[in-house]
Amino acid sequence: MTTFSISEAAALLGVSADTVRRWVDGGRLPASRDEHGHRRVPGAELAAFVRDQARGGPPDQAERFSSARNRMRGIVTDVRRDGVMAKVEIQAGPFRVVSLMSREAADDLGLEPGVVADAVVKSTNVVVEVPDQG
Repeated sequence: MTTFSISEAAALLGVSADTVRRWVDGGRLPASRDEHGHRRVPGAELAAFVRDQARGGPPDQAERFSSARNRMRGIVTDVRRDGVMAKVEIQAGPFRVVSLMSREAADDLGLEPGVVADAVVKSTNVVVEVPDQG
């Protein structure tokens, strides 16, 4: 069975090793000790943990009904409002996600720096990248 060190699990999850240690110590993420006393996280358990995080919590929480499947939970880091529109930035692990929405929607959702929010990406949106020409 594949297992991961604390630092490997942290890199895969986009968090610090200390965060993974706290999750293990708090019982949120199972781990065992190897012959050297180092904590190892079973791959299947890490995969289940990631799936639960992507869904927004444990399987016993209410399921959302949406055609969008790409969800990233993060923290709102910036909200810029003008008369009609708002630009909302969310840091979701190592990813910075920017959303443009109506000001009314941002106000209704109570979006401010420090609020936890899910960035939901619909697969019909296409990102275009240009390789380095140098």
